[in-house]
Amino acid sequence: MPGIENANPTIRNASDLPTRRGRTSSQNDKKNTLGLFASSIPSSTYLSDPFEPTTTSSDSESDDENAAEPIDEQEIYDLISTISDPEHPLSLGSLAVVNLPDIHIRPLARDLQTVLVEITPTITHCSLATVIGLGVRTRLEQALPPRFRVDVRIKEGTHSTGEQVNKQLADKERVAAALENAQLIGVVRKMLETCQ
Repeated sequence: MPGIENANPTIRNASDLPTRRGRTSSQNDKKNTLGLFASSIPSSTYLSDPFEPTTTSSDSESDDENAAEPIDEQEIYDLISTISDPEHPLSLGSLAVVNLPDIHIRPLARDLQTVLVEITPTITHCSLATVIGLGVRTRLEQALPPRFRVDVRIKEGTHSTGEQVNKQLADKERVAAALENAQLIGVVRKMLETCQ
């Protein structure tokens, strides 16, 4: 990698990034409205609905095994926002390369879903856009169940060669060949080291 193309990117504060990993201050404020006794008051969720049919524990266990755990856009964002940028010592979330509104989950077939992630490079001529897309694709393919198909694209109008990058990222053979390149594998592994 020659030199840094965007030496002064816009950086978001980590506390401003959307996440489900920790409690936000508004959630903590709600819990603290009862003060010192908040933890001693039982929640009402232990009471069952008298109109709901009761199930035995073995029925609920078998249903849990067959039911697919729902995954939403926030969870996808949490998976990829901590990927480090190959050019800067910052995460893709803090550089606004990945954004929650640019993640979409759509039904594909009976039990299949497509995860579409549109990435926004920090500059319009970013030479590492394909590598970033490859890192995002690799992370999601490793982390998501097989019922998900991953589609990573450059957000329209954010890169000068976005169409070419999108063709490369959509071509399964090119992606497989790229992941056989030792140098690219090293870069992607380094990007994914920061994932939580």
